[in-house]
Amino acid sequence: MPFRRRARMLRWLVCTRMGPLWLWKALLVCVAFAFAGQLLGVIFNKSVPSVSRSILSAPDQGPSLGSCRPHTHIMFLKTHKTASSTVLNMLYRFGEERGLCFALPLGYQLGYPLPFNAHRVKGYRGPGASHFHIMGNHMRFNRAEVEKVMPSDTFYFSIVRDPVALAESSFAYYKEVAPAFRKAKSLGEFADNPRRFYDPRLRNNHYARNLLWFDFGMDHNANFSAALARHGENVIKQVFKLVLVSEYFDQSMILLRHALCWPLDAVVSFSLNARQQKSERSSSWVAKAAPSQAKTLPNLSLTEEQREKLREWNALDWALYQAFNRTFWEKIQKFGSARMAQEVALLRTRRQDLARICLRDGGKPVEAQRIRDKMIRPFQSGVVKILGYELQPRLDNATRTACLRMIRPEIQYKDVLDAKQFPRTAPAQPAQPAPPPDSRVRAGFGERVGFREGGVRDWDGTRLKQNQTVKLR
Repeated sequence: MPFRRRARMLRWLVCTRMGPLWLWKALLVCVAFAFAGQLLGVIFNKSVPSVSRSILSAPDQGPSLGSCRPHTHIMFLKTHKTASSTVLNMLYRFGEERGLCFALPLGYQLGYPLPFNAHRVKGYRGPGASHFHIMGNHMRFNRAEVEKVMPSDTFYFSIVRDPVALAESSFAYYKEVAPAFRKAKSLGEFADNPRRFYDPRLRNNHYARNLLWFDFGMDHNANFSAALARHGENVIKQVFKLVLVSEYFDQSMILLRHALCWPLDAVVSFSLNARQQKSERSSSWVAKAAPSQAKTLPNLSLTEEQREKLREWNALDWALYQAFNRTFWEKIQKFGSARMAQEVALLRTRRQDLARICLRDGGKPVEAQRIRDKMIRPFQSGVVKILGYELQPRLDNATRTACLRMIRPEIQYKDVLDAKQFPRTAPAQPAQPAPPPDSRVRAGFGERVGFREGGVRDWDGTRLKQNQTVKLR
């Protein structure tokens, strides 16, 4: 058969039996574009996190924990100025996601600074009559009373911090409420001669000496002795299965994850309740807009000699810190240094990934005035500015919910859980007229004391206030 005749027959077959040739050409072009688009999409997704995919669906939950079952009966002693607010946020998130029941305070702390009493728990109906999963708000520890509230298989843990760093943070936060700090011009002046400023009889001075020892429920004004320090250590070890160290927070989270048998995401966090490290008298637009409101932060500078004096002044805390720092590293050695380094790296990578997805400003804490959503602005206490976070825009609902849980301030989070656990069937009648807009805020940290002129005061006399957006004129 001649070549031309065979070519005409082939064209006839293609056009009549299989469709026009131009249709096949168009189909091939579409397939090529689709393949190229898919390839580009894979490359793009590797470089930029998708905001339409929920972080809850992340497949990587860290190395396997074997056949253990997650602990759901947990008591966390929330010590002061030790990154404990960040830890409490993890407990809140874990419990809320699983519908667990919290032993919540009537106010915002469980009767602190008085020793804990079971009747401070909202909904408590007597030993064995109530079932709570998680307890973690501030208290002065009282084992007998806690055991009335929590089940017998409860996992107890806490966290400690170097008493010098703790003193720096306490001086910054509590300078207005602790008489010993209020009298001193700087932390260095206080460190040089603490007894000149300290009177154990004055309210709130417990912040100024052996604060860890106090929070664990022991006599923080007792004279130091090695025997007393060992006794305190042993008393704590009898109850608390794990004591974390604030300075090694990421390693602490890995130990906690394995102790509780929790997935990696349950211990990934952003630092909460962080304080501003420099004065607003700098180039801050807030200071420029409202110079009368700018405040000088307390002077926290210390010489090495003053740091040593603070350790001597807080000798009971220093002994406690050294003891649990030692046992902490013994646990890490048993866990395996290489294994710990690997899991810490995974934790930090996951935190960076979630920060890119969830947070504006590269994940850095920002001044509360810059947070557009007033419902997640951290409450302010004293002269120190407490920083918060702002969410990325255009997150899908599931991702936004997960991100919001990670950054929601402690006081607002407690209110959310309280409303879920104790829903109101009818709106309560106000006991008194509503306060003016600039002071409409719940009392924080202690028992509710009602609204007073100039805002709401906490149990220790601290005036709590919400950040108000500065109006430029």
